[in-house]
Amino acid sequence: MEPQFKLPRREKTELILRYLRGSIHFFVLALFFTCLGIVFNALTPQIIRLTVDSILGDKPLTGLAAKLVPESLLQAGPIKALWIAALAVLAAAAARGVCNYGQRVQLSKGSEGFVKKIRDDLYRHIQHLSYAWHTAHATGDMIQRCTSDVDVIRSFVCNQLVEVVRTVFLIVLYLVIMFRMNVKLSLVASLFIPIVGLSSGVFYKRISSRFQVADEAEGALTTCAQENLTGVRVVRAFGRERYEVERFNEKNNRFSELWIKLGKLLSVYWASGTFLTTLQIMVIILVGVTETVHGNMSLGSFLAFVSYNEALTWPVRSLGRVLSEMSKAGVSIDRVGYILKAPEEEDLPDAVDAPVEGDIVFDHVTFGYGGQPVLKDVSFTIKEGSTFAILGGTGSGKSTLVHLLDRLYNLEEGSISIGGRDIRTFRQAHLRENIGLVLQEPFLFSRTIAENIAATRPELSREELRRAASIACVDEAISEFPQGYETLVGERGVTLSGGQKQRVAIARMLVQKAPIMIFDDSLSAVDAETDTKIRAALRENLGSATVILISHRITTLMQADQILVLDDGKVAELGTHSQLIARPGIYKEIYDIQMSSDDRRLIAERGDA
Repeated sequence: MEPQFKLPRREKTELILRYLRGSIHFFVLALFFTCLGIVFNALTPQIIRLTVDSILGDKPLTGLAAKLVPESLLQAGPIKALWIAALAVLAAAAARGVCNYGQRVQLSKGSEGFVKKIRDDLYRHIQHLSYAWHTAHATGDMIQRCTSDVDVIRSFVCNQLVEVVRTVFLIVLYLVIMFRMNVKLSLVASLFIPIVGLSSGVFYKRISSRFQVADEAEGALTTCAQENLTGVRVVRAFGRERYEVERFNEKNNRFSELWIKLGKLLSVYWASGTFLTTLQIMVIILVGVTETVHGNMSLGSFLAFVSYNEALTWPVRSLGRVLSEMSKAGVSIDRVGYILKAPEEEDLPDAVDAPVEGDIVFDHVTFGYGGQPVLKDVSFTIKEGSTFAILGGTGSGKSTLVHLLDRLYNLEEGSISIGGRDIRTFRQAHLRENIGLVLQEPFLFSRTIAENIAATRPELSREELRRAASIACVDEAISEFPQGYETLVGERGVTLSGGQKQRVAIARMLVQKAPIMIFDDSLSAVDAETDTKIRAALRENLGSATVILISHRITTLMQADQILVLDDGKVAELGTHSQLIARPGIYKEIYDIQMSSDDRRLIAERGDA
């Protein structure tokens, strides 16, 4: 993926606000409970001040305290007054607990609604991204962006932003109280706040880029693990365990080194923060004791002031942690925004759901990947209802032809039409519903065999399902499984053989009942006898469907109405089997290589040629 992609600050804000809609009232309530809890927390030092100065001491009540605390409380005796003061502290703590409960409940409701919208939108958007986009981006990196990065964004909105508001409100409220108690001491305490804030700002700038690099390394690590787990059979078959372990260790070491460097930077910040905090407390105590000794401050006020100062210490110090988390959130918003900004597949404004029928015409088609040409000025026609075969070497453009027909890639030069209508004028979903495609390496979901076959038609009856499986010559194999059609195939169909997976994929395509059916080397994993049976069953049951066969096996292609031979992305030969073997060329060479005299005799006896 694109590591340098960055959203403008305005777009980041708009993205967050978009997903906050419908949930923002929960966050407002959470902030209300947060601020109310801080107010109740601020009452405790005042109760202590009154207890020391007016209950244990003889200082008269003044200001707001004189209005709220009845004179009878001071005249009731120190023991009773102390009990009442203790109950007041407990009452303030209980009120603060209720506020904390309200805050957490509202944050939970808001955060889950917020993150659910992001996940839903990401998943929907990814479903509509082009096939070309998916092939250009690693699956593991996309998964990491949709999980870890989304969680970082949730933490930012639901924790860091709330923490910032809480810290600012706490600082303002406590400083107002502290300045009313002693201006000189408050100025000393305030002096350290911008120093800590400035160090946090410097830290924020240094940490942001390093978090981005670490996130990219995590994506590469996730991709490595994902590829290894999905390709475990290949790793075992070729004895690549040691290589894969070393490859994973290399990426894991880089990931660990990056986080160790981040840890060192964090350690420096927290160590300097501890020094500044300790220095502030020491200065406050020295100045505070001096003020108390000189009578500029009562003992109770000094104790209350120290309590407020200690309560300020952690929020101000944690400002760096909050900012560092915000830096991570900025990187994560960029990474998630990269996916959301990727253009979805779009239909033309006048795209229609017209019948997908008629001759298929490739007219001067040229296409390539990353500037490398694959197809070069290719032109041919596939008659409606015919069987059309494509033969060619690896990289000659066979699969690219059918991918272009299915609009998995957008055509660069030339045109492709069906029944005289350019395929770009069809709505893409409608076009693909009418083109059945079986790949050489079919993908099966981690579901039952029945669910895989009925993927395009969930309402399919068991009789129709078994009929499609019978045509694909896989019904008998499925029936031998203990759970039959309810057998779970495992991740990517790993519990089935290669030939069984291909035949299940063929059955899945057959139930689609598409007027155009493409078999992209989808019989490569079955033996010749099964190949013959499947082709015979297909001939009897496909009816008027237009069939496109891609294969390296001559016996699979020889009965096609037309055979196209591709060479280096160009049309080298085109004709029937009889025509192509009657003249020298690529097809004749491959035929002579693949066919022994016995093969030719058996084919002649069956009437295949």
